Amino acid sequence: MSHQPASTALDQYLVLDLTRARAGPTAARQLADFGARVIKIEMPGDPMYGDMGTRHGPDFQNLHRNKESMTLNLKAARGKAIFLELVKKADVVVENYRPPVKFNLGIDYESLKAINPRLVYASISGFGQDGPYANRPGLDQVAQGMGGHMSVTGEPGGGPVRSGAAISDMTAGLLTAGGIFAALLEREKSGEGQWLHTSLLEAQIFLLDFQAARWLVDKEVPGQVGNNHPTNVPMGTFPTKDGYMNAAPTAAMWDKFCAAMDLGPLEHDPDYATPHARRDNRTRLNEIIEEKTVQKTTDEWIELLNDARVPCGPINKMDEVFADEQVKHLNVAQVMHSPVRGDVEIVGQPVHLTRTPSRIAAPTPEMGQHTQNILEEIGLSGDEIEQLKTTGVV
Repeated sequence: MSHQPASTALDQYLVLDLTRARAGPTAARQLADFGARVIKIEMPGDPMYGDMGTRHGPDFQNLHRNKESMTLNLKAARGKAIFLELVKKADVVVENYRPPVKFNLGIDYESLKAINPRLVYASISGFGQDGPYANRPGLDQVAQGMGGHMSVTGEPGGGPVRSGAAISDMTAGLLTAGGIFAALLEREKSGEGQWLHTSLLEAQIFLLDFQAARWLVDKEVPGQVGNNHPTNVPMGTFPTKDGYMNAAPTAAMWDKFCAAMDLGPLEHDPDYATPHARRDNRTRLNEIIEEKTVQKTTDEWIELLNDARVPCGPINKMDEVFADEQVKHLNVAQVMHSPVRGDVEIVGQPVHLTRTPSRIAAPTPEMGQHTQNILEEIGLSGDEIEQLKTTGVV
């Protein structure tokens, strides 16, 4: 079976994907979506992704489109030897083991660099490749807490709240993909690969951005402000006649917001006329705004505020997200034909390259679906492959 690239942008690259869970697979998916040949290497008979339903569930199907799958036991000498043969031809290896594991297996960067100096090797861990927490197992929710996110999420005094999405996983994966792109570009100059790595903890802190900078620059510890913006007022969620809406005027839009909301007298009121005054008097200002917002429906306010060029929007449930006319126009939900589930919709690649766009070229593979083909490509005979199957190497 020949490679079916999802784009021509990266179709010259071969990626060996040793990852599991979410952060690593997200990085590999970015490469696959832009055309790289990504071979997902899985442990034979892995119960986590085998025939227990997980593989054909929404999460796995969404994470692993446009990839190939081969089974390979890296703990077996013959399995490791086969992996090293693949490494000789590879451009990228992506892994998210706990830091010691790759060294124990003998597949760390320095070991692989010795047989392929052009290799770009990408690692994702929970807390970094070294340091006091390096050997700890890491998960998204743990990173959300340790990285400060849960301390600034939720209602004031309501206790810590996690995000409803795996934001440290996703951020680490996307940052890793960006690092791989940078390393491949640099390789064009130097001719050499390199090791790059990040962690869920670093990614989570990076994602906090201005919240983290508030402490680093001004030594201000941010707190929970619920649906209000941490610093810009009045930017938040407001009740309407039939639900809720987000209204997000910037400081420069204060006059337009007041006009659209029929709050003219507030525009020059000293309690609200400046950003600092509005921040100091946020509670009362929100009460005044809410007295207005409950008088009209969400759709009515959105039309009024958009006409005034004030950012706003509804609070959608997931079914409403994908029913939205703009989401449909952007083709966010894309059809993938699964051999097991038939036609299903998954979340499409959100980065649009106008000349070499991404597409759903291949469905999420069954475990080991491409093992035979890949082994044949590196020169193994049918008898040799059968022996590998018999001994549990593949």
